[in-house]
Amino acid sequence: MTYLETAAQFYSEAAQTPQVGLCCVQSSPLQLPGLKIPRQMQEMNYGCGTTVHPNELANQPTVLYVGVGGGLEALQFAYFCRRPGAVIAIEPVSAMREAAQRNLELASLENPWFDPSFVEIHPGDAFNLPVDDASVDVVAQNCLFNIFEPADLSRALTEAYRVLKAGGRLQMSDPITTRPIPLTLQQDERLRAMCLSGAISYEEYTQLIINAGFGQIEIRARRPYRLLDKTTYYLAEHILLESLDSVAFKVAIPEDGACIFTGKTAIYTGSESFFDDGAGHILERGVPAAVCDKTAAKLAAFKPEEIIVTNSTWHYHGGGCC
Repeated sequence: MTYLETAAQFYSEAAQTPQVGLCCVQSSPLQLPGLKIPRQMQEMNYGCGTTVHPNELANQPTVLYVGVGGGLEALQFAYFCRRPGAVIAIEPVSAMREAAQRNLELASLENPWFDPSFVEIHPGDAFNLPVDDASVDVVAQNCLFNIFEPADLSRALTEAYRVLKAGGRLQMSDPITTRPIPLTLQQDERLRAMCLSGAISYEEYTQLIINAGFGQIEIRARRPYRLLDKTTYYLAEHILLESLDSVAFKVAIPEDGACIFTGKTAIYTGSESFFDDGAGHILERGVPAAVCDKTAAKLAAFKPEEIIVTNSTWHYHGGGCC
């Protein structure tokens, strides 16, 4: 079997026999007023973080969810998009499609506001999304793309870019690695399917997103996810995997490179009431202003004696000068 076939078999088994904590979820699902999550759906929450960011879901967007799993995040997206077909879920594994549909039917019994027609589940995969160009507002995936080998990851990102409207958002949660994963583990198809050996570095991950055409990336969370310990996996040293929640925007890449926001701020400490770099960034004296990493580096180099740049918080929700 190819590694993708191994992953499909693995998740077919997981759909038929739910495995609590399969991806070692670190937190409970997003709690929303009037939303009740069926127990079976919760047990099939095979993700490493969240892709549901309420700030991105105004005006009832059309959401394309890739890899529906047990349907939990599709239900959460439907909470904000209460109309038939608002959430289009794509899932290659038939057993998982059937399980998600059952779970959504259960959710309709526990949530008077929810109608199963809000979520349409279709067969398909991340490389050939069955929707038109520029037809959806949001593409989301949780702990799926990390399974892909780099060339396939690039294909999936390019396909997500294709179907998004201008200004649309790619909302993802994936493991990343803090150290290179040995080739022997990368080639272990079972470990890759379990989201343990396919992770790439933060730098590689964000660069592939930019290569697909996305001009702005915002990091919503970055936290420890799993540990590949040296004894179990025959390593020279432990490898820490982290969970990265991000939102990438389908906007043009600026001439000086894409903007990546990781929670850095710039603080002007000079004698004037404000500082203007002439490139659209105005800093009030003593007031932290959120800036992308690219701008942070430029400002720190331009006025190192007058501008303080704070460290990444790995959490960003807009605002500031960029």
